[in-house]
Amino acid sequence: MSLALFDLDETLISGDCSSLWSAFMVSQGWVKNEEVFLQRDTALMQQYARGEMDMQEYMNYTLEPLKGHTQHRVAHSVQHFIHDVIAPRVYKDARDCLAHHRAKGDRLVIISASGEHLVAPIAQYLGVNETLAIGIGIENGVFTGTTQGVMTFREGKVTRLMTLINQDMAQLQDASFYSDSHNDLPLLLKVGHPNVVNPDPILQQHARRQGWPVFAWS
Repeated sequence: MSLALFDLDETLISGDCSSLWSAFMVSQGWVKNEEVFLQRDTALMQQYARGEMDMQEYMNYTLEPLKGHTQHRVAHSVQHFIHDVIAPRVYKDARDCLAHHRAKGDRLVIISASGEHLVAPIAQYLGVNETLAIGIGIENGVFTGTTQGVMTFREGKVTRLMTLINQDMAQLQDASFYSDSHNDLPLLLKVGHPNVVNPDPILQQHARRQGWPVFAWS
């Protein structure tokens, strides 16, 4: 059994689940100044594409509308979000790749720089039981609008994964990782089998230099 690691946004699905969720929150009436909120979300995601995002700033901003909502209410809304927004965006090739690794008996893990309140239920929808995502602050069953722990972003993905596998470097040597983003280079450079999916321009150039497999999933 080998590790099969998958980024989520723009890798398994077309789009970024955090930004899609921001738009969904607006549709639910959870955001006060809707136009400003979405404009700011777009600007921050443009920073992500350039490799300039402050992930803590992004999470604080996009978690603010959830502050005071109960886990039950948010989880219920997330299920509607997955059915209405995420399900139509899952790449067929992604489903096939997940099925391929599942048939091999590999250990599937989705590791994403989105919040665990989104990543875990999306992963369950995809039939993946293990996830590493940004921890979300919850007290007495209510969202606090904060994050918890090491964020699964850039080097943080490596840190969190190493904790999951008990610092066993040997597992990385035979691991596969699929990602679209140059922000995932720290982990792509650690695994024995890096795979590039619908890459951004920076990652595409790097993959060509390294001779990594490049896939166009649709």
